[in-house]
Amino acid sequence: MMETRIAAIADAALIASHRRAMFAAMGGYDEALLDGIRSASEPWLARMMSEGKYLGWITTEEGRAIASGGLLILDWPPHPFDPAGEKRGYLLNFFVDAEYRRRGLARALVEICLAEARRRSIRVVSLHASPEGRPVYEQLGFRPTNEMLRVDAQLAR
Repeated sequence: MMETRIAAIADAALIASHRRAMFAAMGGYDEALLDGIRSASEPWLARMMSEGKYLGWITTEEGRAIASGGLLILDWPPHPFDPAGEKRGYLLNFFVDAEYRRRGLARALVEICLAEARRRSIRVVSLHASPEGRPVYEQLGFRPTNEMLRVDAQLAR
């Protein structure tokens, strides 16, 4: 039987491992980079969870974590999408073990995150979607935006 529970700070290592696996499933990243992401993610997650800025959920079956996802609460200035709001939600770290995909687990986790955002009166929620995840997010009302991205190559780590 599958169960979904809220993540605790003690789950930071598990979520960091799922984050690594999420990027690995997308492809195109070398193992050393993925290992570095996992290592750096664990303390970041623990800190964000302790500050109440990251809320995660984990789906288990017979005690085995098979899926997870999270909602990051961001300070955000009033904006035309939310003229009175001061927070924005960001969905991240959605991962489902390969053998459990296409069963609605990711969608259920997204819905939990959206319900939590609504409970906190957060009107705007964004994310970056993988090609595989895009249809799920579109079905839930997400739409492409005009966002752009720049990564400063001079600050390589």
